[in-house]
Amino acid sequence: MPKIPFSISVYEHAAALIGRSPWDVSRDPELLYQAHRAAYLRYRHFPVVVGIDIYNLEAEAYGCVLARPQGHGIPAVTRPLFDSLDATRGLPPLSPRAGRLPDFIAVGQRLRDDFPEADVRLPVSGPFSIATSLLGLETLVAGVALQPGAVREFLARLIPGQLAFCEAVIAAGLDVAFFESAAAPPLLSPRQFRDVELPALTEIITRVAEVVGHAVPCIIGGDTEPIVEAMLETGTGFVICPAETDRERFLARMASHPGVKVRVNLDPGLYTRGTPAEILAEVDRVIALAAGRESILLGTGAVPYETPPENLLLIREYVK
Repeated sequence: MPKIPFSISVYEHAAALIGRSPWDVSRDPELLYQAHRAAYLRYRHFPVVVGIDIYNLEAEAYGCVLARPQGHGIPAVTRPLFDSLDATRGLPPLSPRAGRLPDFIAVGQRLRDDFPEADVRLPVSGPFSIATSLLGLETLVAGVALQPGAVREFLARLIPGQLAFCEAVIAAGLDVAFFESAAAPPLLSPRQFRDVELPALTEIITRVAEVVGHAVPCIIGGDTEPIVEAMLETGTGFVICPAETDRERFLARMASHPGVKVRVNLDPGLYTRGTPAEILAEVDRVIALAAGRESILLGTGAVPYETPPENLLLIREYVK
């Protein structure tokens, strides 16, 4: 079996490793540090993304209110901040000093100082994901259909705040990764993704890449095979091939971009609840799909809170 690096995505699962809820860890910088420290010591994974509820940071900093979930649920925005596109016109740019953003940057610095060999990054939401929290999904999707120009303008107005956030992360000696799963089909059609979302996403990724001096990851989960070419037009250097899409067709579309790194994700149902034999069979399937491509990783989506650590360690040892 060829060797393939194993890259896991640890967010809320980090809270499980210290026996706390995602809500508690997401609200307490010390718990956040302890959780991600424990995760890195357990898995030695890359990158280390300092987040729990990664799509909420900017929305909360803009003023959205989050609900405390029951048990081990992930915090979520309770209601949109605006009821129409017109109401967003007075929204000031995001301040990197707002909400939890400074605390998460500080935790990233502590982890970088503890583990200088680690690739420590801050999660940065793409414009459509932020807009989904600020407007609500129904209002935003209706706007895409009926007022695409107004939605494009709104997304463009979110760019300066995201750029300021990225600059603060980079000034702190850390790196960034963009997350934009709200824009994936079927929420947006491939045509809508290209027409409405792509201009803003390309601009922010291009401008941040100029600041950091390298291409930055653009992570979009869901059924992304139909939008592969558009995603690559952002200039990103890293994409994921989600378990939810046609992975064979996705990788075939990537053949003309050998320099872009691809993480092919495993089925989370298997590595969370499967037997060792089922887990390793899924690993073998992904490795067979990836055969012949050099810039390839075996990976996961966001590891569920309840995932047994021994399952992830099994995979790590197997692919070695």
